[in-house]
Amino acid sequence: MQNTISNDIEKCVIIGSGPAGYTAAVYASRANLFPVIIEGLQPGGQLTTTTEVENFPGYKDGVDGNQMMMDLKSQAERFGARSLTRIVQKIDFDNYPYKIYLDNGDNLITQSIILATGATAKYLGLDSETKYKGAGVSACAICDGFFYKGLDVAVVGGGDTAAEEALFLSNLCNKVYMIIRKDYMRASKTMADRVVEKENIEILYNYSTKELYGDDLLKGVLLNNTKTNEELDLRVEGFFVAIGHSPNSEFLEDVIELDENNYVKTLEDSTCTNMPGVFACGDLADPIYRQAVTAAGTGCMAAMDAEKYLAKLM
Repeated sequence: MQNTISNDIEKCVIIGSGPAGYTAAVYASRANLFPVIIEGLQPGGQLTTTTEVENFPGYKDGVDGNQMMMDLKSQAERFGARSLTRIVQKIDFDNYPYKIYLDNGDNLITQSIILATGATAKYLGLDSETKYKGAGVSACAICDGFFYKGLDVAVVGGGDTAAEEALFLSNLCNKVYMIIRKDYMRASKTMADRVVEKENIEILYNYSTKELYGDDLLKGVLLNNTKTNEELDLRVEGFFVAIGHSPNSEFLEDVIELDENNYVKTLEDSTCTNMPGVFACGDLADPIYRQAVTAAGTGCMAAMDAEKYLAKLM
């Protein structure tokens, strides 16, 4: 249901889509908040780049990421949510109700805002990496590791996240290579020790990724030794990038309180931010779990928090 913008003051505007934004829209719609969803230019978010989702409740045979987002969006619109495929340029937090400026020159005035803009996985920036996304390249071992059961895979990164990904994959895969640019692991000693002790994990220090290759699917990766310049051809069918995520919070920096890694900070046991009537959910406020099901859960929480906030205004 694509709608034009009215001059009325909205009760609730949801910025971002994906599991968090669409779930917030379902709950907000059922609470008669008549929410507007500003989806961005990639409606559905990161999951639309995932070919198969097998760990979201309710889909016993798995589901295509695009289809899953379409299902969530349709459910929200069934209850009256309105969607706009636009980008937020800025938000005027100095006056209440808040004013949201969109990229096409339109604006929305709203009593509450739910932030659900998510986070973007960091990639190496190789063209071949982009080519094999969803066909061997992934940024989430928990999401996609099952598809590589019994195969050889690689994890690039040397921090706690990379160590966690490697350990998770080691319980599914035949062999896991950890590709680390430096001659040491940045992970905590506990995590590093667990990796070293795992028999089917091999750590490749002082290697950078030069190129990924294959046909329709990934077949291997070419590495370059940062000290000797020696090239190594690593035959793997899965390549997991674990070098971090960037929360999509740039447009909030001056007003909404962020943590040291630019994730939105929320009050304990709630989705409330430091601004009254502004709530945050999903990966934008979650540097730990970053799963579709946890994002959906916090989307529900944000809508319920917004409903309580608006009830107090009456």
